[in-house]
Amino acid sequence: MPDRILIIEDEPAIADALVYALGTEGFEVHWCGLAGDGMQWLRDNPVDLLVLDVGLPDESGFEVCRRIRQFSAMPIMFLTARKEEVDRIVGLEIGADDYVVKPFSPREISARVRAILRRTRAEPLSSEQPEPAELFLHDVERRRIRYHMQWLELTRYEYLILSTLLRRPEHVLSRDQLMEAVWADPGASLDRVIDTHIKGIRTKLKRILPSHDPIVTHRGLGYSINPQRPGADG
Repeated sequence: MPDRILIIEDEPAIADALVYALGTEGFEVHWCGLAGDGMQWLRDNPVDLLVLDVGLPDESGFEVCRRIRQFSAMPIMFLTARKEEVDRIVGLEIGADDYVVKPFSPREISARVRAILRRTRAEPLSSEQPEPAELFLHDVERRRIRYHMQWLELTRYEYLILSTLLRRPEHVLSRDQLMEAVWADPGASLDRVIDTHIKGIRTKLKRILPSHDPIVTHRGLGYSINPQRPGADG
């Protein structure tokens, strides 16, 4: 079946161009002009990726994204006329996969959509494989990670960053390497975004095991993870 794309965009000319461009690429596309209509469509229909305008007349796209992230990890691409760095940071921190500033080429959007879908569906070989130590267990098929016998409630980016660190235990990964592994367009992301998500991961790990922090900060270099249980040899 074709991938299903939902567009929430209030400008008909932009929406028509995107529907045509994505449709000719083989996607099944539905368009809603208001946030409320888009949220209703999401509740009633499966969607593989959302293209979301920030400046909607009935609700901010940022707020729509926050609400969606409460129940879904679907990829989200923001469309916006806002060029300020702070808006890009906010969009990425609340869980967007990409952030595109208007004006843009519909063909560029199609290419970015394909890149996001490829990245989000890339899976390691095993459907459930233990990490090098028993402290973590990575259930790849369900896209979840167990820590100290408890399943973590991670956001999309927290999951992708933690799983990237776990694939190379005790190796130092720079912020650029983490952005390259996680974001469809790493050049659009910033160091602060990685640091913010690392902070969120640490907070959730400490709720389970307050005395232990398996994520190691290497100042000026990046991050690594020590998968050994507290007190374990090696």
